[in-house]
Amino acid sequence: MSATTPTNDPVITAELLGPEVPRRGTPFTQRLGLLWLRAMGWKVTGAVPTHGKALMIGAPHTSNRDGLVAAATIMALRLNITVLAKAELFKGPVGAFFRWANVMPVYRNSSKGGQVEQVVARFAQPGSIYIGIAPEGTRHSAEEWKLGFYYMAHRARVPIIPFILDFGRRELRITEAFFTTGDKEADLAALQARYRDVIPANPARLSGPLRRLSGQ
Repeated sequence: MSATTPTNDPVITAELLGPEVPRRGTPFTQRLGLLWLRAMGWKVTGAVPTHGKALMIGAPHTSNRDGLVAAATIMALRLNITVLAKAELFKGPVGAFFRWANVMPVYRNSSKGGQVEQVVARFAQPGSIYIGIAPEGTRHSAEEWKLGFYYMAHRARVPIIPFILDFGRRELRITEAFFTTGDKEADLAALQARYRDVIPANPARLSGPLRRLSGQ
């Protein structure tokens, strides 16, 4: 398949999402997201999310442009995805903004436990929730993926839903939910294989695992 040939995956719209999927936004913000995607020449394709709780991972993460595509997608699908930030950022007016934006504070070196424990505890609470993480942890060519996301999903017994940012095809692809088996190496290889032949915004910053998949 050519790097610029669109896939045959079906287009995903907000109306197709399962009833348990956490939602946010209004018809107005949905239209804004759709217009934003269209202006950038992007579309959302793949497997329609249906689970009420899941850990979302997004890759490749090589540019600030990734965030623009992700934000437009969240608005267009009316998804409610909680992202993580260190608790020190939640002070004053900035903290109020983060809470409005559904950012979850993570406390380090506290009685609340580490990052993994705090996320597992949050998943254990009633109600639907999606938590989003960039497994590469940086835009600058990480040699390996950080494994916190894996332990969070495995211990919370929630699926991992990989998002693929493909700048070659201008598609954000949502792939099938993946349930961990406890075989960390095999599970990680299976997840990373979904990103084979993906074109990132900045190929020079592609992470080590994805470079190896493309034979670099």
